[in-house]
Amino acid sequence: MNASHRVRSTSRREFLKLSGRMATSAALVAGVVPRMYAGEAGPIKLALVGCGGRGTGAVADAFTTTGGPVKLYAVADLFEDRVQASLKNLNEIHADKVDVPPERRFVGFDAYKQAIDCLSPGDVAILATHAAFRPMHFEYAVRRGVHIFAEKSFAADAPAARRWLKAAEQSEQKGLKVGVGFMWRHSQARQETIQRIHEGAIGDVHTLRIYRVHGPVQCPPLPEGTNELVFQLRYPNSFTWVSSGFYIDWHCHNIDIACWTKGAWPVSAQGMGGRCFEEAGSQFDHYTVEYTFADGTKLFTFSRHMHNCWETYADYAHGSKGSAVLMATLGEPRPKIYRGHDMTAENLIWGFAGRDPNPYVVEWQRLLDAIRQDKPHNEARRAGEADVVALMGRMATHSGQFITWDQAMNSQFQFVADIDRMNFDTPAPIHAGPDGLYVPPQPGITREH
Repeated sequence: MNASHRVRSTSRREFLKLSGRMATSAALVAGVVPRMYAGEAGPIKLALVGCGGRGTGAVADAFTTTGGPVKLYAVADLFEDRVQASLKNLNEIHADKVDVPPERRFVGFDAYKQAIDCLSPGDVAILATHAAFRPMHFEYAVRRGVHIFAEKSFAADAPAARRWLKAAEQSEQKGLKVGVGFMWRHSQARQETIQRIHEGAIGDVHTLRIYRVHGPVQCPPLPEGTNELVFQLRYPNSFTWVSSGFYIDWHCHNIDIACWTKGAWPVSAQGMGGRCFEEAGSQFDHYTVEYTFADGTKLFTFSRHMHNCWETYADYAHGSKGSAVLMATLGEPRPKIYRGHDMTAENLIWGFAGRDPNPYVVEWQRLLDAIRQDKPHNEARRAGEADVVALMGRMATHSGQFITWDQAMNSQFQFVADIDRMNFDTPAPIHAGPDGLYVPPQPGITREH
């Protein structure tokens, strides 16, 4: 259910181009997860839910790990062509690890249940659809007692975020292993940089800046006679209700890194944005958000997706004694720490000099090692809270209001009231105008909180 998009930073899609249920049902119903691991029962089996670029890339990343066999065992998507494309790509590079006969290929809104039901405890459900469906799929996988890898983002609105967080708590109670697609958390370079910041290398952190500015999302006008729901699902990054919008879907893990650097979640947000080009669908094509932490520290986020504009993908931290490059795609991309605020060579006091293992693979290695060795590993709660921070910024920008953490967390606004019952005959949640175009948010009028 993922639309392709062009991003200059390394993506899962680019990496891919380069490179006994019935016996346990009673225990699952009782909320007990039987201790079954790959070493005892053969390969760890994967069920892929969402066969777009992110999901297919996640499977490829899992295949490159070490420590034991892994196989793709079942797949599910809303659309048959995406199932076929995913399997074709994976078979071209990892045919020996793909075991998905036609009877384990599922299509439609309930396909996720059928794919997850093919797994046994000890196996992994990969949840890689867009955010509209993530809490529902996560909830079901937790109920079935399987381990989970969930791609970002995790919820499109506050009720969905609460649903995710409730399932996260249940996954912790069951002892499930849950990995999420916040790959930068598994970057050795960022880990070492942030550890030094926490040890006082730049003094007290007072300002953070994160940027994701590159080419646009592409969304044509709605063709006459088209099933509007299918159209929106086919262009998910242009529709906030489907993907949570690109501010969240493409920016939430950078927000997570900034908050990790600070060691806290912000307490409020205010933002500004707009739409210059109609191809952005139902959302803005540029966002600027100012977050405030309890001690007054500021986090500034910049997200713009337009042609012929300056592009970068970078995160920075500033403290009372110095500054740090957490990541950058221009100039010298390796993380660095500087004395003072002039980030020039003569002020450099440390730079990451080693090889940074591919974090897309490392996050999978950690998850699978935790399963095989029965070690604690659950990133679900933190992922849900980072999603709330991102939601807070989008709410503030779309509505034009000052939004607090409590307002975001407790909001009753919901894009789709009954996502569980959606099918191809369901009316689309929003509708295009007579010209086939969608109205963007209107600050001061739009409510998302």
